[in-house]
Amino acid sequence: MSPDRRPGAPAPGLRRFTRPRTPRPETCELCGTAVAGDGHRHLVETDRRALVCACTPCALLFDRPGAGAGRFRTVPVRYLSDPGHRWDDEAWDLLQIPVGVAFFFRNAALDRLVALYPSPAGATESELDPATWQRVLGAGPLAGLLEPDVEALLLRREHGRTACYLVPIDICYELVGRMRLLWQGFDGGAEARAALDAFFAEVERRAVPADRQPATAPAGEPRT
Repeated sequence: MSPDRRPGAPAPGLRRFTRPRTPRPETCELCGTAVAGDGHRHLVETDRRALVCACTPCALLFDRPGAGAGRFRTVPVRYLSDPGHRWDDEAWDLLQIPVGVAFFFRNAALDRLVALYPSPAGATESELDPATWQRVLGAGPLAGLLEPDVEALLLRREHGRTACYLVPIDICYELVGRMRLLWQGFDGGAEARAALDAFFAEVERRAVPADRQPATAPAGEPRT
């Protein structure tokens, strides 16, 4: 042992791994530019169903279907609700989702809806017949507004009522990650339930009724 090393002290070559690390700034995965918090957008890499971090200028490049040969699609920022639509217990039971939260998106490559729900293991895909999802979800106006690959129908069943929102797909995966991190025991635990309530309160705050959304958004500005 070196005479100037205390017992238990890291070897000189390991010290750089034991020092507190300065958080690295987020960068655009397309151009490498540092991304500020309010300029952080996401793209979907459609063939891998993967989210890609992007700066606002890069996100605008892929904001229209078919841009870049369709490999990337920009995740929109609109939140819509359908207050007039009412789900009964029979409709929810047809979905055969074992928890009270699920999200559905249309996969353009498969040309069908895909259903996922949060679990302690992450995003779990439902194996229910896609025709059943279409029959249940197609009754509301939000399904007709859904942008393939980049938006989702987010459902929550609570106290005998099912709320349905059209949301950016990245927040669905954010919810999945949050539930996986906080989940405890059989039912998720108090902390996970509180996080779920806060998440949906924010979705409700941001959501605009579908019949009141602007027909178009000004060029270069996100839709809300």
